[in-house]
Parts: sequence; C-alpha cells; structure tokens
Amino acid sequence: MKYLAPLGFLLPFFALNASTFAASQERPIDLVLSNGVALIDLPSALKLAGARSLDVKIAQEKLFEAKANRESAQWQFFPWLAPGLSYRRHEDLVQTVEGNIINTDKESYTVGPTLNAQVDLGDAIYKNLASKQLVKAAAFALQTQQQETLFNAAAGYFDLARAQASISVAAEAQRISREYLDQTQRAVDAGIAFKGDALRAQVQLEKNLLVLHQAAEYQQTAGARLAQILHLDSGLKLVTASSELLPLQIVNTNTSLETLIAKALASHPEIAQTHFALAAARDARKGVVYGPYIPTVGAQLFAGGLGGGKDRGDHTFGSSQDYQVTLGWRIGPGGLFDRGRIRAADARLNIAQLNTQKLADEIIRQVTEAHARVSSLAEQLATARRALTAADQSLRLTQQRKEFAIGAVLENIQSEQDLTRARLDYLTIVAEFNKAQYSLQRALGELNPVTIEKDRANHLSPQ
Repeated sequence: MKYLAPLGFLLPFFALNASTFAASQERPIDLVLSNGVALIDLPSALKLAGARSLDVKIAQEKLFEAKANRESAQWQFFPWLAPGLSYRRHEDLVQTVEGNIINTDKESYTVGPTLNAQVDLGDAIYKNLASKQLVKAAAFALQTQQQETLFNAAAGYFDLARAQASISVAAEAQRISREYLDQTQRAVDAGIAFKGDALRAQVQLEKNLLVLHQAAEYQQTAGARLAQILHLDSGLKLVTASSELLPLQIVNTNTSLETLIAKALASHPEIAQTHFALAAARDARKGVVYGPYIPTVGAQLFAGGLGGGKDRGDHTFGSSQDYQVTLGWRIGPGGLFDRGRIRAADARLNIAQLNTQKLADEIIRQVTEAHARVSSLAEQLATARRALTAADQSLRLTQQRKEFAIGAVLENIQSEQDLTRARLDYLTIVAEFNKAQYSLQRALGELNPVTIEKDRANHLSPQ
C-alpha cells in the first residue's frame, strides 16, 4: 500500500498511447516477399505486434466487456417496458369478494404495455461505482498487454537477428577452415606437412559445418516464434532485412536505480490496473455492507385495455389502468446481516490489497534486475569487443606463418576457434543487451507506442 498514489492523472497519457497504438493498427505494414521469405526489420516487427497480436485483441475485448458491464450496471436504475397480451379463463366454482362460493364461467383479456421498475438502490449504486473502476482497470490492463506484446516482438526480432548473424559467422568460419584444409592438403601432397595436420584441419571444418547447421536451425525456430508473436502465416519464413546486429542505445544507463524504481511505481500501467481493481473491490464491499440499508424501490404501471365477461354473455372492453409503488428492505441472505457475504467481500478486498503490494514488489524486482542486466551487458559488450579484436589479430598473425609444423597447425586451428567463439559471443551479448534495454523500458512502464515512435525518429542509434 505504501507504493499506491492517485493515478487518475495518468488516464489522459494512456488514452493517448491507446489512440496511437490503434492508429498503428490502421497503417499498412508491407513485408517484402520472395519465394515465401519475408524481410522484416525492428520497426515493422513492433508495428505488426500492435496490429496483429491476438493477446492485444483479447485484452481489447476484455475492455469492451468491462464497458458493456458498466452500461448494464447503469441500466439497473431504469424501468423496463413489457408490452403484450394476456388471456384468462375460469370455469366452475369461484369465491366471491363476500366469501360466497358460486359456480360461474368467465373470461378476461388485457391489451397494453406494463411498465415495471424494481431498483435495489444500494446494490445498483455500488455496482455502478465498481463497474466504473473495472473499466479503468481493463483500460490499463490493455496497456500492460500492449507493452508485453511489444517486448516479446522486440525480443523475438533480436533472437532472429542473432541467429541470422550467427549463420554468417559460421559460414565465414567454414570458409576459413576449408581454405586452411586445402593449404594443408597441398603441403601434405608436397611432403612438407604430416597427414595428421590435414586430418586436424578436416575435423575443424566439420565442427564449423556443425555450427552452421545449428545456426540455421536456430534461425528457423526463432523465425517461427516471431511469426507466432506477430500472428503471421506459419509457413512464412522471416529474415531480417539487415545482416548486421548492432548494439542500440535506447535507455539512459546513468539514471540511478532509486529514480527508476520511483518512476516505475508512479507510471507503470499494471500498478494503475491494480489500483483501480482495488478501488472496485472497496466499492463492492461497501455495496455488501451499506447497500442493504438503502431500500429497494418498486413500481408498476399498466395502461391499456381490459375486456371480458360471463361465458355466453355480453362482453365489455374498455380502458384500464393499474398503479403500484413499493418500498422495502431485505433481511437475511443477500440483504441486511448477511455476515457470510460481508466476510467474503472483506476477503476479496484483502486479496486485492495483497495483490497490489505483491505487484509493487514484483515491479521493484523487475526494474532492479533489468537495470543490473543492462549495466552488466554494457560492460560485457566492451569486453567482447576487445576479445573480438584480439582474436581477429591473432588469426591474421597466425595465417602469415608459412611453415606447417605441428605447433603451427594447432595454433592456426585454435586461433580460428577463438575468433569464431568471440564473434558468436559478441552477437549473443549484443542481442541480450538490446533485449535488456527493452526489458527495462517494459519494467518502467515506458514501452508504449509513443516511446517506440520516438526511438524510430532517433533511428535507434547504435552504440
């Protein structure tokens, strides 16, 4: 509860985001297709996530449902009209008003509308208040789902980009090892190298081929996962438009952790969602505790025609009106002194309060982990760059050696292995670094169409 603050001022901000998100669904999104292969970049993936995600559409339908329930709660204050016809016939014995039992046959019929109203004022008032809060909660739930979908799309894209770049690395490693194998084989044929040297080079070539197959498999699975997130055709093969995977700078890593946590607790849509869900639980409890003290008002009005008479006698038809007004209270189940119902409402309110506190703790953990991960990966990125530069220089120097002694062969193979590992490690760190930044934005509650468009305007500047 200590993290809760009035969040009504955030509604215009999230309404703007929702309209921007809806507008993104209306803009056409073109993928360049060729033989079942679709080229995709990060902005297109994020836009498609907004336009086609089934999870977002489900959240939108839940918002529509909450609005419909709100409308139904408002209609409980109004009467309903029941137009229709009725016919009643009696035969044999009947008791008169005076108490006499007589034998008669008669019939009657009515034509006209009946206006009915029975308003349980206490229940209607507090249900109306609770439904209003639930509409707001559903609106923020939609914002939460939009952010989750955008993050999943970004993470899926970076996984695909990493897989595609890994294929290039594996193909380059295979090219290098094949060239070295050819050189070694010529040296063996010339008698200046051992047969074992060629076999060692052959083993390394096969290892690189294995890495290439694994990278191709990872690309297919990453593309399939991204296609599922974007709700695209399962038979479509996604390929990133760029063959490079560059580190992006989309968050400020110099901001203190305390500032980030305070920002997340103040602006995260899921915090607002639980805030309004808690308010709805409070209103529902008030409806259970105080609602039964407010009387139930009933009214009935019939204005139409009444006809009938004795069997085989003259019939009469004319206008007829009936009026009735009631005022009452309900004592017992569903009304006053229903302690079981009150205890259930108290439990639901306590659950809502605990969920709010639990979510605050969860948001703090997410921000802390994402901030630590971004900071750590930034340092790992610098280390990986240095390792990549050193491995590249090591291979170049090794390749300049012309002799084919055993040590030189092993040194060449080891240098090529180091370079391939350094390249793959670098790609992994870049992908995870980019994903971590989007994860931090999501934890802060800032991963929305407004910030996405801002990042696109800044061209998602690489580090």
